[in-house]
Amino acid sequence: MIKRAYTFDEVALVPQFNNIPSRTEPDLGTWMTRSTKVHTPLIAANMDTVVGPDLADVLIERGGRPIYHRFSGFDDQMSWVKRYRDKTFVSAGILNLDELRMLLDAGALGVCIDVAHGHSDRMMSVIQDIKVSHPDHQVIAGNVCTAMAYHDLVNAGADAVKVGIGPGAACTTRHVTGFGVPQFTAIKDCAEVAEKLRVPLIADGGIRGSRDIVLALAAGASTVMIGKLFALTEESAADKRDSSCGRGREAKYRGHASEDFQNDFYGGLKEHTVAEGIDFWASVTGSAEQLIDSLLGGIRSGMTYGGARNIKELQRKAEFVEVGQGYMAESVPSQMRGG
Repeated sequence: MIKRAYTFDEVALVPQFNNIPSRTEPDLGTWMTRSTKVHTPLIAANMDTVVGPDLADVLIERGGRPIYHRFSGFDDQMSWVKRYRDKTFVSAGILNLDELRMLLDAGALGVCIDVAHGHSDRMMSVIQDIKVSHPDHQVIAGNVCTAMAYHDLVNAGADAVKVGIGPGAACTTRHVTGFGVPQFTAIKDCAEVAEKLRVPLIADGGIRGSRDIVLALAAGASTVMIGKLFALTEESAADKRDSSCGRGREAKYRGHASEDFQNDFYGGLKEHTVAEGIDFWASVTGSAEQLIDSLLGGIRSGMTYGGARNIKELQRKAEFVEVGQGYMAESVPSQMRGG
């Protein structure tokens, strides 16, 4: 028996009765981890072309909590932690936990244990080790795409779990390996377990705009992690350049499994491995503030269509329908589809 699984483009939400007088009324506060509440459900991806001090300042000002990427020297990460003491997470792999413990001792809120395939013995062992040595610090673990994987990481002690394997704009894992679950179904399946265990689910990857965010939240995510959209803002840590065709500035976005990144960080691809990501340049879209305002405005509008004053109510009332290829074409204004 082959299970049917869905991408964001293959589902839609059915409008619900609305008694909310204004689109400014919905509360977008949510839980990033078991004990960390944020004012918005938006998390910038912990990638080297996304998160830097300029973007972190904006995120913190808007009530968020940045997660610094792990691909920098220990001194750089320590400087980051001291700058944003008690307001930031750091990232780590499953090696060198001694350095991670020093970062936690220095004032990091917690850590994102970042592994491409997070459902493993080693991942669960690392989570348990950190929760023993630093029980008051939060552990975000990922990435996974099945309910069983989510359940296992929570049982190991994770305070939030990142869900998503392969949907990212710079990820080629599904093309290279054949593995991965369509993102909407991955979120929905994990959310059924999350509702019982009450540990936040972070939907990571595949977000192209507010529509995808509303679907992810309605499906059960507490927050969404966004890479490309934040990378293309002025405040991102991405390299910037003037466009060769005179169309303003461009930013470089890349996956951590891309050959470009591996060349910079490791001096080339590791033996017996292939790239599972790409790099590309795209136009800078504007400021991070503008992006956040646009996305939050779309989410609030979506919540009024769902008759929801908060994210939990959106999830409780959510009614999904399967849609065909014509749905997205029909959803585009006629001038844009040549009609």
